[in-house]
Amino acid sequence: MKNPFLYIAFLLVGLGAYNAKAVEPTTEGIAFFEKSVRPLFAKHCYKCHSSSKGEDKGGLVLDSQAGWMDGGDSGPAVIPGKITESILIEAIEQKDPDFAMPPKYKLSSSEIENLKKWVSMGAPDPRDGTPVKPAPSKINIAEGRKFWSFQPARSSTLPNVKDKNWVNDPIDRYILDKQASKKLVPVADADRATLIRRVTYDVVGLPPTPQEIRDFVNDPATVQVALEKAVNRLLDSKHFGERWGRHWLDIVRYGESVGRTRNYPFPFAWKYRDYVIDSFNNDKRYNQFVTEQLAGDLLESKDNSQSDEQHVATGFLAMGSMDLNERDKEKFQLDVIDDQIDVTGRAFMALTTGCARCHDHKFDPIPTTDYYAMAGIFKSTNTLSGYENRQGGGNKLNRNTLISLSNNRVTTVATKPVKPSQPSAREIKLQGQIAKLKKEVKSLTDKLKAFRKKAASKQMKLSANEQKQFNPQRTQQRIKQIRNQVKRLEKQIGNLSNNRNNEPIISGNLAMGARDAQNISKCKVRIRGDVDNRGAEVPRGVPQVLTDGTQPDLPAKSSGRLELALWMTEPSHPLTSRVMVNRVWHHLFGNGIVRTVDNFGYSGERPSHPKLLDHLALRFTGDMNWSIKNLIRTIVMSHSYRLGSQHNENNYAVDPDNTLLWRANVRRLEAEALRDAMMSVAGTLNLDPAKGSLVQNLKAGEVGKNGGMQFLKSFNHRSVYLPIVRNYVPEFLQIFDFAEPSSVIGRRDVTTVSTQALFLLNDRFVIDQSNATAKRLLSDERLENQEERIAGAYLLAFGRTPSGSELSEFRKFLDEAIKNGQAPEVAFSGFIQALFASAEFRYAL
Repeated sequence: MKNPFLYIAFLLVGLGAYNAKAVEPTTEGIAFFEKSVRPLFAKHCYKCHSSSKGEDKGGLVLDSQAGWMDGGDSGPAVIPGKITESILIEAIEQKDPDFAMPPKYKLSSSEIENLKKWVSMGAPDPRDGTPVKPAPSKINIAEGRKFWSFQPARSSTLPNVKDKNWVNDPIDRYILDKQASKKLVPVADADRATLIRRVTYDVVGLPPTPQEIRDFVNDPATVQVALEKAVNRLLDSKHFGERWGRHWLDIVRYGESVGRTRNYPFPFAWKYRDYVIDSFNNDKRYNQFVTEQLAGDLLESKDNSQSDEQHVATGFLAMGSMDLNERDKEKFQLDVIDDQIDVTGRAFMALTTGCARCHDHKFDPIPTTDYYAMAGIFKSTNTLSGYENRQGGGNKLNRNTLISLSNNRVTTVATKPVKPSQPSAREIKLQGQIAKLKKEVKSLTDKLKAFRKKAASKQMKLSANEQKQFNPQRTQQRIKQIRNQVKRLEKQIGNLSNNRNNEPIISGNLAMGARDAQNISKCKVRIRGDVDNRGAEVPRGVPQVLTDGTQPDLPAKSSGRLELALWMTEPSHPLTSRVMVNRVWHHLFGNGIVRTVDNFGYSGERPSHPKLLDHLALRFTGDMNWSIKNLIRTIVMSHSYRLGSQHNENNYAVDPDNTLLWRANVRRLEAEALRDAMMSVAGTLNLDPAKGSLVQNLKAGEVGKNGGMQFLKSFNHRSVYLPIVRNYVPEFLQIFDFAEPSSVIGRRDVTTVSTQALFLLNDRFVIDQSNATAKRLLSDERLENQEERIAGAYLLAFGRTPSGSELSEFRKFLDEAIKNGQAPEVAFSGFIQALFASAEFRYAL
């Protein structure tokens, strides 16, 4: 068909009565549209479907919301939320070659997936009306600097409170002052057993041992003194870095594979993971931590070890998800840069800088020129992930695109590319079959077109013999059958090729990271994000709204990453210290002082306690000297942290969301803490750090086609060491809301769904841990009877002893199960599994 869009118009006739209405766009929806959908439309669709260019083939325009809502001549091109009913999706999938869009080529797999995701999200689209030509930026930088988060933190006079004896730290003064303004009264403190369980999970992510509980509960010192001893012990534990390092890995979109269209493994990503864990354990100052991740390769070092550590830190820039199928090398580079701008802005500054790629930021005072000023810094950087795009040889892990760590020098290993092995005889035979089948398809298609053309012609009429000998319906069925057969054969060839190339992943003292490019250059603005539509060249720099009008001085012969990091970690920077303080607060209280922990811009929430946030930010960069451990110690030693979680009707009526912290928030344990807790209770957890990563055991090739991750079942180390392969995250983690490893996630979702309950009842891992716990308690000679074993289970799982009624009920349950023929081990395992499935086990009170 010459014009598939006319076909769309005819198909839309039947949908004319449907009310295609896009959802009210959320901040996340708009960000996704601006980053992934608008640039796609601009690159592939506007040439033929843009009202501003006077092109509306098939009556369809895509450069406005109204365009796709009205669709072609008679109806919408997209049905929000309904992928299968959206003609646009049907066209881009090109399952019917006569109905394909774009007509001359096919979008990449990632582009198709992005459009599907956009439709499933409800097709959020901030555009309204017919677009006009780009106008000069209307952003007022001077006015933008007046926004609270773009101003430096300010010191304030400590509030005067009535109950001075309640105050353990100035934090408590700010909390009490806000509560008093609403006539709220904080609830009573948590009991010691609850407090030691809470603080142990918060600091190290593990349940306290029975002995640690007894020591804390029975400590004759005041609760404040006893808590200080416990906190210091926990902060000195090697498990502290495993807990807080995992929080950081969420933020920096840590993953051990490429993801997207070609999901190849990152066999050296674990070195960055270990760097993060060690940094938290060693209490590396946060300003140094930030600087090493952005520019570790540009820092001086005292020895080989420090040099390697700093270079591994730059893996932060290299482990984003990439589309290796992207043929356009420049677009591939700009997409990598976009990921780096996004993660740098959101991780360190909670600023959605990536939203200014295609146009000025819709909410924050960040013009497109600021985006491309930062892009120049990363354009002047070589990203060494191990892979390049398809045109650059992205189908194979390449030593030339990794860092070699040795002799205080960081160089790429000069090796000749490995020649691909030759196809086997079986592959050659299958390729021959495919060629024959494709030839038959072409012949049948030509005959079908000729038949239809003659049938539709007024001058030429089909003879009765022609109509009898040629059946168009059977021909179409045969064409479909051949195409399916070709797909099966191609899959066989793919598997054979993959097995042939499944040599072990390259090894050596290698790492992912970044280094300065040989060519230090500025970046040109890409109008509407279109890689081929170049605008003015922009000097390298940082967002203007965060400066006093003076840009950092970036050297002509260096990328500027070091200067970017030093500017970002200036104590006077308005965002860096506030954002990190807020992240720590979020993990200790369940909500940040700014609840939108990854967004401090106009579309984010305002701080509940702005003066407290500034007070802590100034202390963090001042007397705490950027120490994360000192910050955590200070917060958990406040009286506000010690509160119980009990309900208070009067307080609830005034502050139902507990924004003013009149009680402790009840918080569900993260997936990793749940898994680790089960294994800790069962005595099956290996507390030694895992060496390397299971990803190193994978053979070369795409994950899923190279043997998969079957060896997870026997992995007994802490969950932070589990392999985080994109699209193959371990099931336990997925079920309990693990962070998406391709995105910046400072605040995980917390869902309660039936699959979680079913998992806790039926999963083999949960059953195995229940069995191991039962065996552990039944074989403990110190426990002389059933009551003591039940009490021991409660202490391990909940950190407390059972009440009289609980003891009685479970004793009755066990006695009846054994009476009905169950072995004691089986009955006790069922009892343990019930504890694991309970809310009390899953939540920290």
